[in-house]
Amino acid sequence: MHVIRMNKRKRALVLCLVGLVSGPCWSEDLLGIYREALGSDAQFSAARSRAEAGREFAVQGRAGLLPNIGASGDTTFNNVDVEGQSSRNFNSNAWGVQLTQPLYRRQNVVESRQGTLRSQRAEIELALARQDLILRVSDAYFRVLNAQDALQAVTTLRTASAEQLEIARTSFEVGTVTITDVHEAQSRFDLASAQVINAESALVVNKQSLAQIIGREADTLARLRPGVQLDAPSPDNPLDWASAAESGGIGVQLSQLTRDIAAQEVERARAGHLPTLDLVARYGQGNRQSLGSGRVDSGAVGVQLNVPFYTGGALSSRDRETAALKMSAEADLDRARRDAVLAAREAFTGVTSGMAQVKALEAAEISSNSALEATRVGFEVGLRINIDVLNALTQLADTQRELARSRYETLQAQLRLKAAAGTLDEADVAAINALLENP
Repeated sequence: MHVIRMNKRKRALVLCLVGLVSGPCWSEDLLGIYREALGSDAQFSAARSRAEAGREFAVQGRAGLLPNIGASGDTTFNNVDVEGQSSRNFNSNAWGVQLTQPLYRRQNVVESRQGTLRSQRAEIELALARQDLILRVSDAYFRVLNAQDALQAVTTLRTASAEQLEIARTSFEVGTVTITDVHEAQSRFDLASAQVINAESALVVNKQSLAQIIGREADTLARLRPGVQLDAPSPDNPLDWASAAESGGIGVQLSQLTRDIAAQEVERARAGHLPTLDLVARYGQGNRQSLGSGRVDSGAVGVQLNVPFYTGGALSSRDRETAALKMSAEADLDRARRDAVLAAREAFTGVTSGMAQVKALEAAEISSNSALEATRVGFEVGLRINIDVLNALTQLADTQRELARSRYETLQAQLRLKAAAGTLDEADVAAINALLENP
């Protein structure tokens, strides 16, 4: 007899292969789905590409402070016809290089600052897209879990309703209940069946919403651990969160940078009234056959001054335009701060009220279970009728669905609270992921 020994990993693999016919052997968790979405979500991929493009603004802004070097060349066919002389046909060729180094161009200095600010704004926009991805992934993930929990609750209700319907039919046949009891039981069973169909449809839709983010349909998702306790916000003060959102919210940071860029644009427009001074160096070669000579070399070094006197009113109009745009950016910044404060307060209220609702519904679930058991005992001894049992079953199913929904909404509100303050990152996803069952 040969004894086959397998370590735990091999045994798990064998069990997994054997269980393929009945369903998947593992589940996917929130953190894994989020990390996959970082590389597969089309919306975030577009934001990442925009950020890469935005990093070039700083380089483009600095270019205006650096020298420009260019080369040119030409070849020209000439025909000279002088009265009393024979005509002459010849080619003239020339080439040259020129270096231009700005010595004083105020608008170029401002453009360099704007390029740096625009690159910073691109990074902030990417951070905002990352926060948005976390919220979209978690929302889609929790919606799938909520749909699964709702489906489980109504499926259990339908099974129990089917049992009560069979009891009502049997009791009617022996004459202990009326046909009304059968009709009531049938109505509850049909209603539960319709709820199961709706829950199945909702589950399919929510799975597709998650699949749209990660580019595939996810396998079984890890659920919340039974009896998991949700933590209160830290700090547990809405004013602290509102203050953090007003100063550090991603939307506020974006509006601040937009305001700063608009202020620089005002300065750049004013710089258009100032003279410019450039260092110019040229060198070239050419042939001048018309002069009876061969190659001609030329070179020059000097400074070039340009002073704008009148541009048809364009510069003054540009001043007024940029001033108005700056005022608009300042108003947008004020609105962004107010929106951030409101979002933080709403999210904080959502977390605190959600936690209180979860506790209340947990107590209600216990009470509904106790009421159902008591009603069933009363039904068995003849103190309660079939409709009482069906009502207790419906109440329990409704309570379980509301409890599941409240838990997921509270978790989502926690993430929205961090997002309002501008601190939401992968660590927060990992913290919620720790509340799930091990994949």
